[in-house]
Amino acid sequence: MFILLPFLLLAKSSFITPMEYATSLYKNPRGIGCHKCHGESGEGRVVAKYEHKNEKKSFVGPPINSISFNDFFASLNMRKNGMPRYFLTQKEIKALYFYLQEKKKEGGVDVK
Repeated sequence: MFILLPFLLLAKSSFITPMEYATSLYKNPRGIGCHKCHGESGEGRVVAKYEHKNEKKSFVGPPINSISFNDFFASLNMRKNGMPRYFLTQKEIKALYFYLQEKKKEGGVDVK
C-alpha cells in the first residue's frame, strides 16, 4: 500500500493540459471527429457533394467557432440531420468550446 501512495497522490494532477484534452475530444469524441465536418478550427466545411434528382447538392458542416456557448450546448443536445449524438458530458462540451475559442485566438480572426 505504501508503494502505491505516491501514485495515488499524483493521480489528482492531470497528465495532459486542458488544450490537449480538448484537442483529443475535438478530433475523436466518440469515433467521428468534429473536424471531419466542421473543419480543424470549427470554421465549417463541405463534407460531400452529390447529385439528387439531377440537382447538384452539398452536405455542409456549418461553422461552430462563432456561436455562443448556450447555442453550442443546445446544438450538441438536440437531434439534427447528419449530426451524430455523442452524449457528451457538460465537462466535455465545455472542453470542446474551449478548444474552438483557443483556435479562434490562434488565428487572430473570427473565421467563418
